[in-house]
This record gives sequence, C-alpha cells and structure tokens, in this order.
Amino acid sequence: MEAMSTSRLGIKEGEPKTGLIALQLMAQKVSCDDTNPSVRNRLITHMKYHLHKEKENIAQNGKPLSNLYQYSLGILAMCINEKFVDRHVVHKLVLAEEQNQFGHGESISVDTEAMAGMALLCVKRFNNYPRELVSHIKKSVKSIKDKIVASQNTEGELGNLYSTPLAVQFLSALGSRKDKDTCSKAIASLIDGMKEGQFSNPMMMSQLMPVLFHKSYLDVANVDCESIINNPLLIPSVPTLHDIVVGEEFIHVRLVVEGQNFNEMIEVPSRSSLLDILKTAQKQKSKFSFETKNTLYGPYLTTVNNVGGYWQLLKEPNISLLQGISDYRPEDGETIILRLGSF
Repeated sequence: MEAMSTSRLGIKEGEPKTGLIALQLMAQKVSCDDTNPSVRNRLITHMKYHLHKEKENIAQNGKPLSNLYQYSLGILAMCINEKFVDRHVVHKLVLAEEQNQFGHGESISVDTEAMAGMALLCVKRFNNYPRELVSHIKKSVKSIKDKIVASQNTEGELGNLYSTPLAVQFLSALGSRKDKDTCSKAIASLIDGMKEGQFSNPMMMSQLMPVLFHKSYLDVANVDCESIINNPLLIPSVPTLHDIVVGEEFIHVRLVVEGQNFNEMIEVPSRSSLLDILKTAQKQKSKFSFETKNTLYGPYLTTVNNVGGYWQLLKEPNISLLQGISDYRPEDGETIILRLGSF
C-alpha cells in the first residue's frame, strides 16, 4: 500500500494515527454527519491503510505500531461503519488474546481486553470469515469475559475505576443475564466516582456516557440517522465542558525524581494539575526538565531530566496514580514521586 498523509484530517505527524482516525470515524457515524461523504471515505481509506501497517508490524516485531488498544479500536470503528475487516487483521487480535498480550507481566489491561472484546463481538456478526477463525473469535470473547469478571474488586470496579466503563460496555454488549450483578456493582462504583468528580477527562467521559444510557460502542452501528434528522427534538444538545479553574490560594507539593538528585517543594495555585506542577518546576528549578507526547487520553510523560522511558507516577508512600498528568490534582502537602520503571 502507498503511504498517505493524514494532515488534512487534522492529525499531526508522530501522533498515534490508528486510534485518532478510529475516533473520528466513530464520531462521524454517531453524529449522523454525512454532509461530506468524501471525508468519511477518506477516513475509511486511511483506517484500512493503518490497520494494514499495524498488522505488518505485529508479524515482524510481535506488536503493533501503536498498541493493542488502538488496534482493537480501529477494527471496531471499521466494523460499526459496516466495512469488512481483513481476516488477517482480525486473526492478529485473536492471537494476542490467546497469547495473553493484553497487559504487563501477570496483570491484565482491562480496558484493552474490553476494547478487543467489543471489536471481536462486532466482527463476529460478519458471515465471511472461515469457520476456524470464527471458533477462535468465540473462544477469545469468552476468555476476555472471564478475565474481566475476575478483575472486579471489592468496590465493584472492573480493574480500576477508569477501566470500568469499557468493561461494562463489553459485558452489556454480551447481553448475558449472568453478568447482571457484576455490571450493577460496577455501575454503582462509577456513579460514586462521578459524585467525587473523578471523570474530568473528555476521553473518559466518552467511555462513561454509553454506560449511563445502557449502551455500548457497538450500538453506534445501529444509530437511526434518518429518524434523528427528521425529528429535531431527538438531536442532543452539545454540552459545554468547562475548564477546571485553579484556586486563588497556593499549595505546596513536593516533587521527587527517584534515582536523581531532585527533591523540591513546588508552590502552585490550589487545584493545579500535576502537569501544571511539572511546568512550574521546569520554569523555577534549573535541575528539572520534562517532555511529553500527545496520546488519546492527553499528554503522557516520556522524559524527565533528559532520561526517556516509562515514568511511573506515584504519591507518597507508594501509591500509583490512576489519572494522567493533566487530570490528577494533588492536595496541599502531598509528595509526588516520578519513578523510572519498565514495561
């Protein structure tokens, strides 16, 4: 296949194209935006191309160019747009599940499992795949379900709070009554999280909203655009997402970079994000610098003091942060630890 530019789609070079194109395709489908069919056709062409390149990289290097979450999302986006997905592309996803590649070490990535599960549920509806592949798809779906159900903790979360929306979507799409109790406990944990203001990230909100309406991403395929367009009362109003405003008072947060000689107290306005704190530290402290890259969930910390790698975010004593640097807002007196880890 010939390489293509995605600049006209508003996607910058170096960004994870597979996931972004998939999200654009799904958004256009669910919003009934068919004013310019050529845009949709161009998106589908790009999606086919990037899935092909992802598949090739899996064959050569054992992993996709982006990650298995985006690979699954791309397959799902094609499927809900009623586009047949090449059986070799699907087979690579099935193999990843069979080889337990959705996670790090012994811990599974529940949101990746759920996204892969929805992608496989969707493609299973096509009748064009070989019988052996269909059999493997069914076994993978069951394996994913078993892992997700087993991941439920005492608070009702599936994996953690932020992986729960996609996990519930997958279980809901399965439609099994046996999972009703699991889903009820999970939804209760999500409602508690909403009351505590835990869902400020737009991507997380997009995963949560279908759950609150007892839907999943698979339902995007069944959107009746003709009825919505002919009945303006059914067209939802677009909510305004207000930025979280920092407070007038100042707080003090200690920033520690493990393995390096950096342990400093940083003064920032209350309700500042961790990203704000990192920017302040970089501006005020000559011994600190950092770099990020854009991801589907916002900026991701890639480099600290010229050292690149997988930087874990923790708060003292040794608690991993579940939110990203633009979403987590430390409290006064908190200690934030940056630790270089391994995938």
